[in-house]
Amino acid sequence: MRKAGICSWITLCWILLLFFGRRILAQIRYSVPEEVKDRTVVGNVAKDLGLDVASLGERKFRIVSETNGDIFGVNADTGALFVHGRIDREQLCQGSGTCLMEQKVLVENPLEVHYLVVEITDVNDHAPTFPKDSQTFEIAEHTLPGKKYQLHPAHDPDAGINSIRTYTLSANEHFEINIRQSDLGKIPFLELKKPLDREQSSKHSLLLTAVDGGKPPKSGTLNITIIVLDSNDNKPVFTQEIYHITVKENLERGKIIFKLNATDADEGINGEIEYSLGETLTQDLYLTFELNTVTGEIVTKVPIDFEKTEHYELDVEASDKGAPPLTGECRVIIKIVDVNDNSPEIDVTSLSNTVSENSKPGTVISLIRVKDKDSGVNGKIIAHITNNVPFELKPSYKENTYSVVTKDFLDREQVSNYDITIKATDCGEPPLSTTKTLSIQILDVNDNSPKFEQNPLYFYIVENNVAGTSLFSVTAADKDKNENADVSYSIARTGQEKDVALFLNVNAENGQITALKSFDFETLKSFQFQVVASDSGTPSLSSNVTVHVFILDQNDNAPVILYPVSSNASAEGVEEIPRNVNAGHLVTKVRAYDADIGYNGWLLFSLQGVTDHSLFGLDRYTGQIRTLRLFTETDEAQYKLVILVKDNGNVSLSATATVLVKVVDPSEAFAASDVKSSTKDAEDTNHHCADCNAVLQVQH
Repeated sequence: MRKAGICSWITLCWILLLFFGRRILAQIRYSVPEEVKDRTVVGNVAKDLGLDVASLGERKFRIVSETNGDIFGVNADTGALFVHGRIDREQLCQGSGTCLMEQKVLVENPLEVHYLVVEITDVNDHAPTFPKDSQTFEIAEHTLPGKKYQLHPAHDPDAGINSIRTYTLSANEHFEINIRQSDLGKIPFLELKKPLDREQSSKHSLLLTAVDGGKPPKSGTLNITIIVLDSNDNKPVFTQEIYHITVKENLERGKIIFKLNATDADEGINGEIEYSLGETLTQDLYLTFELNTVTGEIVTKVPIDFEKTEHYELDVEASDKGAPPLTGECRVIIKIVDVNDNSPEIDVTSLSNTVSENSKPGTVISLIRVKDKDSGVNGKIIAHITNNVPFELKPSYKENTYSVVTKDFLDREQVSNYDITIKATDCGEPPLSTTKTLSIQILDVNDNSPKFEQNPLYFYIVENNVAGTSLFSVTAADKDKNENADVSYSIARTGQEKDVALFLNVNAENGQITALKSFDFETLKSFQFQVVASDSGTPSLSSNVTVHVFILDQNDNAPVILYPVSSNASAEGVEEIPRNVNAGHLVTKVRAYDADIGYNGWLLFSLQGVTDHSLFGLDRYTGQIRTLRLFTETDEAQYKLVILVKDNGNVSLSATATVLVKVVDPSEAFAASDVKSSTKDAEDTNHHCADCNAVLQVQH
């Protein structure tokens, strides 16, 4: 009993040692680079545990780790540890210096647990990146060299030598890069080494590059923009020191005579310019001219008179808004020129702004008078019409008075209104002129009759039209306007009893033609009539158009079978043939006709019913019935044949006929009759062929 208890205690100790004594067993350590290929072998667990692989027997290996169990795999038979899938060190260890993956390997038969530590070593698989693509600084142009500006540091998830090694700056003459080491890594600083001048360059674009220590190295870039802020170090400058301008006399008050322009190389408030007149000018200049402080425009405050002063001199200053402000100066010399400063005037004393298109040449439509405030040569005026119109100016007996008259016949349908431009020019130097436009409307007269686009007109209608429905329409146009162009339609009646136009009606307003009856192609194939189009002018004008109407056939007639069907038939309608006739004997020919034409009248024959199909045949085109074989003693003495005749219309119409054939014994008299009948059949065949040709011609 005591011995059994000791054994149980020893067994329990081994179990506890097996499951809780992980630190007592040896620990194996491996190393593998990240991003190696799948199935890459890291090491052999069996060999590193001192087990003979050749003598393992049934011992098996498997990984039982609860975390990261899908990163590595182990060969159950050989104990080879291999990479399972993709290894990304930065994802697994998230930036830690040393990346260790612990794996628990179970060895069975007997059961053992071993702990493996796999170090994931870094490879240079990431390039440095900046938190932003660009960084902007605003630096005043008076900033002294040595000023530093911190830049965004780059980040590289790789470790060790593969992390960021240095920063470089694109070539330039004003800035250089400084690097400061901190707990967070290398921090780049931008240092000003040469003063900036905004007037030379208001903006600088630099490129900062972060380079890691990998082989080959990888890099990332940051765009740096330097905006140079202005200082007031430039005064306004005029384009000229002295301006010479010329101004005509009698210039109206408020007119701009000149615009000064000064520029300042500074920007912002340092480059904003204000203009002002000099403080030493006479009071007369201040009363005559005004200077816009913003635009530099010189404006007249009163009319300028050459006879009073021939020239003016103005002193102008341009000051910026810097602190303190800087000022530039110029002088403006204004020369006054005496000119012909009054333009002629055109007065319309009377005007009729409408004229009828049938007015005769020479009709007066307006009276005008021209005048000029100047005197002498400057007041002498010449007037004429400038544009090409059927009007002219005729001078009156009174000086500077003219009448506007028609010089040609007018046609409103070609031109409905005219703008007559009259120009009056004085004889000054340089001459001044004035224009005036008279708008004249041409009144319409009824001088155009309605016209049809074509004459004659052709229309096609299908027979059996519904009485009272519209067939077609006719249209006429009138070049006149208003009531002179209001067209109404009517049908010209011949007064004859058989006038087809009696069965037609026309809508007087829109020209719609309506049939009062239905037309039958078999009765009437075409007809013609005349439509009269009349306007509402006074007097009214009209024109006629001849309308040709063609009736189109419809398949509205069924075939008609002629009785008796053959001239060889007996009085009872029975065809008699000798029993001894040969195969191919013409028994009879079914005759039929159709009142329609073309396909609607093209007939086809078919055998719908027969007592014996082996004895008789029917030609579908000619209607001939012939024997197919010799008669035998067992054949019947009488046969009944049902013939169907139909046309070829879209909706086919048909008729049927019944032929009775009686077989009789041959005799000499009947033989003679048969010969005669054969001759007649041949004639019928030839006649039918002529009919066939006629049908084919219609079909073609």
